[in-house]
Amino acid sequence: MTAESPAAAPTAPPVPRADRATVHEEKVSGFGTVRVVALDPVADLDLVHGWVTADRARFWGMVGHSREQVREIYAYVDSLTTHHAFVVERDGDPVALFQTYEPAADPLGECYDVLPGDVGVHLLIGPASGGAAGERGFTAGLMTALFGLVFADPAHRRVVVEPDARNEKAIARMLAAGFEAGPEIEKPEKRARLAFLRRERWEAAGG
Repeated sequence: MTAESPAAAPTAPPVPRADRATVHEEKVSGFGTVRVVALDPVADLDLVHGWVTADRARFWGMVGHSREQVREIYAYVDSLTTHHAFVVERDGDPVALFQTYEPAADPLGECYDVLPGDVGVHLLIGPASGGAAGERGFTAGLMTALFGLVFADPAHRRVVVEPDARNEKAIARMLAAGFEAGPEIEKPEKRARLAFLRRERWEAAGG
């Protein structure tokens, strides 16, 4: 997680997810309907704070953060044109936090050679609920829709991820999804493993 500078308190009233514009919606066979909406730093604060501060999300880097700290972080992200945060729903239930960003406008861009069309993503799957715990194909079903969102923009040629090098579960998940492993890099907050998913590989796999 990057872009941690605070922002002034938002002035716009919070909007319930059900009333927000849908950024992306896709019915994934055998999985359900995935709907993606922009994260509201106020309306989604209870949900997101509970997710990002849990020990299971320690690699997200916010364990111990207060509600106000989390709100400030996502208010700042919401103010940017290069970074975006979303809540992902499956059949109406929130199941994940998804973020996209332009690597050239992020500290990550100083750690590798950014190519035209690169788009960085972060994915935090919420606590097990609604059958997600141990559900075979859950992550794959979710990624099908999320990469559909990312590659809907023809300018996006390659997805870049940077999980903590110690997060073996996340790295294995990315490789299983078709990512190619890149080098390990040193960031101020962690040692990370780069991985890349090219549009051509995603399309060849039926994306």
